[in-house]
This record gives sequence, structure tokens and C-alpha cells, in this order.
Amino acid sequence: MSKQKKKFDVKKGIIWVVTVMISITAILVGNRAVLGSSSMFLGEGDDIVRATVTDVMDSSSSTLDLGGEAVYENTAIAFRCMIEQGPSKGQMVDAEQTLDGMYAGSNFTKEVEKGDKVLVLYSEDLALSGGNPWQFSDYYRFDKIIILLAIFMVLILIIGRWKGVNTLLSLLFTFAFVFMVFVPAVMAGYNAYLWASITCIFTIMMTLILINSISKKTWATIIGCVAGTIIAAAGTVIMTEVMQLTGFVDEHSYYLTLLDTEVPINLTAIVFAAIVIGAVGAIMDVAMDLSSSLYELSEHVPDITFGRLCKSGMAISRDIMGTMANTLVLAYIGSSLSCIMILLTYSTSAMDLMNREVIIVELLQAIIGSLAILLTAPCTVVTCGVLYLKHGKKKTGVE
Repeated sequence: MSKQKKKFDVKKGIIWVVTVMISITAILVGNRAVLGSSSMFLGEGDDIVRATVTDVMDSSSSTLDLGGEAVYENTAIAFRCMIEQGPSKGQMVDAEQTLDGMYAGSNFTKEVEKGDKVLVLYSEDLALSGGNPWQFSDYYRFDKIIILLAIFMVLILIIGRWKGVNTLLSLLFTFAFVFMVFVPAVMAGYNAYLWASITCIFTIMMTLILINSISKKTWATIIGCVAGTIIAAAGTVIMTEVMQLTGFVDEHSYYLTLLDTEVPINLTAIVFAAIVIGAVGAIMDVAMDLSSSLYELSEHVPDITFGRLCKSGMAISRDIMGTMANTLVLAYIGSSLSCIMILLTYSTSAMDLMNREVIIVELLQAIIGSLAILLTAPCTVVTCGVLYLKHGKKKTGVE
């Protein structure tokens, strides 16, 4: 290995270590700053623990007749389970699963069987009133998703190798920053606009430096991403004001207003954060595709002109933006499909449907995201032209 190559590898290693350390520090310090001594979870009351069903002892049914067609069947299943976590770990307790016919979700809930992994809650109120304090809460599903996640991680490492390691790290840091810093900050009453912007900047810088170290390619991608994010943010703020959005898009928005927080949560800021953070991933994808393609083109065609490079970049971007816009639209439709079906059923007309705020926000997400992608392309292409061709012919082999 040449001295130049070895020096370059050492430099990349140092940059990688520094980026990882800064990311971890930012997450931990940010979490402590926004949370202080309080807990990330605001819920109070019954304790929910994991358990395994060892025996189903009894099942009884009763009918509740409210007159007419309002007849509901309630089922109570008594079962024994072993607690697998918490202060009662290792204890065998008798619990009860109640399938309430008046609650629609109960009609689709499976009756517990021996060997099922479940979540049970201990209720002090039921214990004091003489009832069974241990009640079925839900089926435990997290272990299944962990298996799927493990398969995903192994495949990334096999296919991506070292790039796969960096991809997993960037995903971990992004997830941690969103749920350990951004969400607690908003819940604590901090400015959601500011913290959404900080989250986007952190994600862009951390991800791109981890994956490609610091190079002209990385800086071109970062500049393109920042430009696209600013466009998405500005478009969202303007359209939120123009369309007089309230942020009440579903029942979850209403519940946020009921939280006992010192500073009321700004629902329009939540809409802003959802749109901008949701668009950043696609913006990074487009910017990275363009900067990488144009870098290879500039390296293998050393006498290429600025105009020719930009023309080639725009040709590449036209192929990218069509599928990427579809990705955004389909992702937003898929995430709210049940809501759309309900609204479609109960709306009186197409105008009534399309004017509902939940639909407007979904459309706004798709359009703003697509607009940001559209304008990220020329910003990235021009930046690549300036950075890659700034010094004329370059030495190949070093990014």
C-alpha cells in the first residue's frame, strides 16, 4: 500500500471515530438537556410486564342486550402465566383476558393459548376491589420484530460490508436522536420548528460523513441536501399559513392537546416536523445518487466541461425523480390507508373528502416532498460542477 493511500485511510479512520463520538455525545447531551431528571415516558398507573401462558383454566361468556340489534357477547378467559420481568419475575400468577363485545378490537383478538407470549398488567384498583389484579393487556410481539431486524442487519452486513456497518450505525443514531432528543424536546415544550431543523441537520451530516467520510462528494451531497431541506421547510411553513391548517389531523392530535405539559404542544409545528423529517430521507437519496454519479463521471472524463457535467446530471436526475416522487406518495398513502378508507366511506362528496385536513396534510407531505426532490436535483448538480471541476483536471484515485 502506498504512503498516500495509507495516509488517506488513517485520515478516514480518524474522521469516522470522531463522527461516531460526536454523534453519541450529541444524543446523550441532547437527551439530558431536554429531559433533565424527568422520565422519557409520561404514563403513570398500572405496570405492564411480559409473561408466558402456562395453562388456560376456564372460559365463560355472557350476553349484554341493549335492545334492538345492540347485543354484545363478552368472554372472560382465566389463565395462568409466568412473569418474565419486573419485581414479580419468576412468579406464577392467575390472570384474566376479557374480550368485550362492545369494543370492536376484541372481535379480532385471539383467545390466549398455552405457550403464548403476552403482556399482563397489574391493577391496584382491581386488587383493592377484590377482583383479579392481573389482566391481559396484549400479545407480546417485539421478539418477532427483533428476529426480522436481525435478518435485515445480517443481510446489510453481507451485502454492504463496511458500508453496511456505517449504514446500520447511521440508522441507529438517527433513530436514537429522533426518539431520545427530538420527541422529548417537543413533549417538554421546546420549539418543534427548531428541533426538527436540528434533527435534519444532524441526520444529514452524520449519515453522509459516516458513509463517505469527508470529501468533495460528501460536501456536494450535504449542500444539495441542505438546499432541499430548506425548500421543504419553507414550502411547509408557507402552505400551512395559506391553507390555515390547525394540526388536528386525527384523534392522536386531540390527545396531544390533553397532555399535562407546562407548554401546550404546537400541532402545526408537529405537521411541519412530520413533513420535513419525512422528506429528508428521500432528499438524501437523490443528492447522494447524483453526487456519486457525477463524481465518477468527472473522474473518468477528466476533460469534461462544467456545462456538459451539469447537462449529464440533469439527465440522470430526470430518471431518479420520477421513481422517488412515487416512493413518497405511495409511502404516505400506505401509512394512512385505513384512515383514507374510513373517510372515503363517510364523506358526502369528493370535495368534502379532499378538503378534510388529514387528507390535505397527506397531500401536502407528498407534494412538498416531491417539490424538494425536484429542486434538490439542480442544486446538487450545480454544486457538483463547482466542486468537482474547480481545479480543472484532478488526480484520479483519491476522493
